[in-house]
Amino acid sequence: MTKIVILGAGISGHTAALHLTRKLGKSADITVVSPNSQWNWIPSNIWVGVGKMKANQVLFKLAPIYKRMGVRFIQGKAVAIRPHGDKKTDKGLVDVISTSPDFQGKQAQIPYDYLINCTGPKLNFSATPGLGPDEGYTLSVCTAPHATEAYDKLKKIIDAARKGEKKTVVIGTGHGTCTCQGAAFEYTFNVNHELEKARVRDNVDLIYLTNEAALGDFGVDGMTFTQQGYTTTSRVWTESLFRERNVKAIVGTGVTNIEPKTIHYETLDGSKHELDYDFAMLIPPFSGHPIKAFDKQGNDITEQMFAPSGFMKVDGDYTPRPYEEWSADDWPKTYECPHFPNHFAAGIAFAPPHQISRPRKNPNGVMIAPAPPRTGMPSGMIAAAVAKTIANRVKGKDVAAAEAPMTSLGAACVASTGSGLSSGTAAAMTMYPVVPDYNRFPGTGRDAKETRGEIGLSGHWMKLMLHYLFIYKAKAYPFWWLIPE
Repeated sequence: MTKIVILGAGISGHTAALHLTRKLGKSADITVVSPNSQWNWIPSNIWVGVGKMKANQVLFKLAPIYKRMGVRFIQGKAVAIRPHGDKKTDKGLVDVISTSPDFQGKQAQIPYDYLINCTGPKLNFSATPGLGPDEGYTLSVCTAPHATEAYDKLKKIIDAARKGEKKTVVIGTGHGTCTCQGAAFEYTFNVNHELEKARVRDNVDLIYLTNEAALGDFGVDGMTFTQQGYTTTSRVWTESLFRERNVKAIVGTGVTNIEPKTIHYETLDGSKHELDYDFAMLIPPFSGHPIKAFDKQGNDITEQMFAPSGFMKVDGDYTPRPYEEWSADDWPKTYECPHFPNHFAAGIAFAPPHQISRPRKNPNGVMIAPAPPRTGMPSGMIAAAVAKTIANRVKGKDVAAAEAPMTSLGAACVASTGSGLSSGTAAAMTMYPVVPDYNRFPGTGRDAKETRGEIGLSGHWMKLMLHYLFIYKAKAYPFWWLIPE
């Protein structure tokens, strides 16, 4: 029986498991390895971070779902991949340290014929001294527990402001190479909403601190919106939103150090600054997980399989070139490792071939460049394509690998405040494609009809609907496959 191992059970890993189970049934032995016992619908962590939802509304246990699906679930983490096996076997092996009862905390090897790396990002708080809720002084909404803690601290800020105390709230990116500006952007909107609702907005300075060279960059080099015959940019659109809400934005920043009440950062011109705060939610940079790779003789081949960032190399063009010489054709299509057949990476786990936004370094050598985002929608679509490729191969179909290049995938970002049906608003952005293709779409790199920004209640309804739809889908309830990625 064909053995398939999926590393990670986030959006991409869980999506791959769902599709493989549906396509292959009992004709394949599918194993999911994840250090997390619960699945998290991450986009709704923002609502947890402002008290509109509880953590249990964005989490559910994985083991019962996989048992019902007939998938073996191992709670643990991969530490090494042996793509050609070892001296005892030619079958691929992955070394796993597991807390599952059958492993008892010991390291074990799991054989496979196909491997999908869906480990997602390592939240690299250590990249900036003092960053993060565990060993630093800032907060996060990257996990449900982090978001719960953020809300607890936000309540204290609101209580103090009600007593007339002046407070400073800083939201943004905690390093010059962060991605996921959309999460910081959305959390800013939600915190502003809560401060206004509590009638304490006048007592709170709300500051958005970002590594984007300009607002509206979002790690995708910005967007051009065309609506009702008018053309504007995501920069102008975003700046207007911040101006209307009296949110001060500080752009082009690289945070270098954080103390209990002070953020130290540099800007693109090389100047150094200090920013005092009472509450700071700063997104960390992402890196790949520290997984090694070894050949059959036990020699370290990690550099062949993984980029220096720790993300897995796939079928993209990683040839070093100046930014101006990179193109849409450099981006991967099938997500299979070129030198390691039957090894794939989906979602955030694959290594981007280059920046989408222009990389910048200030005169002091501090890199201030948003990393390419790989959001939930593209991650799910990539995972579905990889699952289709593997299923076809297992069935013996002589067809080309399924493709899902980010130059042909769209994405939507809905920054929604409130969580009810009759109240709330949202700033909704859609773009197609995620990676601009200037050959197909001269000038902007994107389809003007599919790239737009809107504000209103409808976007809020959309995000609320997606919350329930995707949790339904992730629980593999009847007809889940009718809900698109």
